Amino acid sequence: METTVPSHPTQPVSLAVAVLGLGEAGAALASDLAAQGVPVRGWDPVVKEVPSVAIVSSASEAVRGAEVVVSINSARVALEVARNLAPDLGPGQVFADFNTASPSLKESLHGVVAATGAEFVDVALMAPVPGRGLRTPALASGVGARRFAALFQPLGMPVTVVDERPGSAASRKLLRSVFMKGLAAVLLEGLAAAEKLGWAEWYKEEVAATLRESDGSLVERLITGSRKHAARRVHEMNAAAELLLAVEVPPRVSLAAAEVLRELAQGENAGRT
Repeated sequence: METTVPSHPTQPVSLAVAVLGLGEAGAALASDLAAQGVPVRGWDPVVKEVPSVAIVSSASEAVRGAEVVVSINSARVALEVARNLAPDLGPGQVFADFNTASPSLKESLHGVVAATGAEFVDVALMAPVPGRGLRTPALASGVGARRFAALFQPLGMPVTVVDERPGSAASRKLLRSVFMKGLAAVLLEGLAAAEKLGWAEWYKEEVAATLRESDGSLVERLITGSRKHAARRVHEMNAAAELLLAVEVPPRVSLAAAEVLRELAQGENAGRT
């Protein structure tokens, strides 16, 4: 059962936070926490200054005494960071991993953190952090999700608690990424061809007008229409791929779309036999 935590700030809670990773997103979150009067200790191997944030010399120093540990470095080093910090973690602490990572990595992180007595929470940020900071919508899952939400809600962070399984929040973000990054890829592929044909502005306006549909019908139309007209649309996407090739644009996404439609058509035909 999902629980949405209100995004409006109330009376700030009293807590200390460690922020591990002070890149663009980490620095924005740390600064906003500090602006709310939260004692923040930050650590980053490169960044040595963030306004109003106490930068310490090691991750271990940042974590000691912190009620919430925010790990927002990168998925590549997330497990190493958690393992290195395990001796410094203990009961009463919440370890919140904000990195975009696979569900299996989140489960591994949970295993490391749970062994220390601390509570693990998988946090998925659902919008860009710059310009939003603590007001960035987030999903949270894991044994520490509800406590994390209760601590960060008064500070203005809109948190939706998904469930207690590590990786659930990450999985939902990655599913959204399939759409968002896939949409960006197909948009760029079409734009490359439109630019070569001199129709870039028309193309962008046409896409924007299509995406402005506000009654929710577009999603269902894409799903049902693709299934119903799959065979015809295979030919349409092959023709689109030919157009792109003619202007020397590799039709990677277009051919992939044709393959998906071909599989849909084959499934539909199999169901009729």
